[in-house]
Amino acid sequence: MTELGLVHIYTGDGKGKTTAAVGLAARAAGDGIPVLFVQFLKNMPTGELVSLQKLGIPVIRGKAGEGFTDTMTGGELAESRQIHDRNLRAALDAARRGECGVLVLDEVMAALNLGLLDGEPLREFLDHRPEGVEVVLTGRNPPQWLLDRADYITEMKKLRHPYDRGITARRGIEE
Repeated sequence: MTELGLVHIYTGDGKGKTTAAVGLAARAAGDGIPVLFVQFLKNMPTGELVSLQKLGIPVIRGKAGEGFTDTMTGGELAESRQIHDRNLRAALDAARRGECGVLVLDEVMAALNLGLLDGEPLREFLDHRPEGVEVVLTGRNPPQWLLDRADYITEMKKLRHPYDRGITARRGIEE
């Protein structure tokens, strides 16, 4: 079995980015790999939360306000940035402490692209992440610096896959 430690990006304009991340999280948790799931720009109840809770997968999430970012006040946007920065720091610290083998950052691209998340801590983490931490990033329009660090890039069609480099299926991730 090949060890954990690759970076996944699920992107594109279509549906399925979060679903793919939840599916990977469920597979990993079912194989005994600890997972931490972080959601940016989401604070409403969703079906995946129930599934993740039933699987014992902790979820960190939150934002200010109830609506989409285009209806948020300046204060809500500023508060959301603080929440997102705090949640990202907490998740990266947990990963550094070895508390998860899979770290999912759902809608991280949207938070970055909207200026509601400081990307430097994530960039630093990806460049120096602990051995054996699988990272899953979802959202539209990933910045080039994330694309450059990815082992998988899926736009709801195959763009890149580690198998092409000889990395075989890993229990809990691909099988």
